[in-house]
Amino acid sequence: MLFCCDHNAVRSPMAEGMMKKYYGDHVYVQSAGVKSGLDVDGFSVAVCEEIGVPLSNHRSRSFDEMQEWGDDLSSYDLIIALSPASQRKVLDLTRFHHLDVEYWPVMDPTGLGTMRDEKLVAYRQARDQIRDRMISRFGPPQEG
Repeated sequence: MLFCCDHNAVRSPMAEGMMKKYYGDHVYVQSAGVKSGLDVDGFSVAVCEEIGVPLSNHRSRSFDEMQEWGDDLSSYDLIIALSPASQRKVLDLTRFHHLDVEYWPVMDPTGLGTMRDEKLVAYRQARDQIRDRMISRFGPPQEG
């Protein structure tokens, strides 16, 4: 399974981290962005640590970098786009492959709020949108 968003710095790393924590023994999961070059967002790291999901070691990567490193999109059974730009990119890249692509519209919290507490609220909302959709789609997290 592959989660993707714009920069692989906020939403898709959160989704990858939660998927690994909740369903890790049952699925291979990665994430990517339309572009890369940004480090994982510190607010994403903070709100995921609140729920026991470590993101501090995440390294962002783009679809182009995936291909350069030999990670072929056709090897994934499911690709979940979390932003409109990533959905367009995935549909373009997979037009010749038979893959399941889903679009989960998740708000981009990066421009919301001016104070730290306001920003954390926005990032928690994005995290919870992903988590709720994930549990709805894949069932309760595995125990352990």
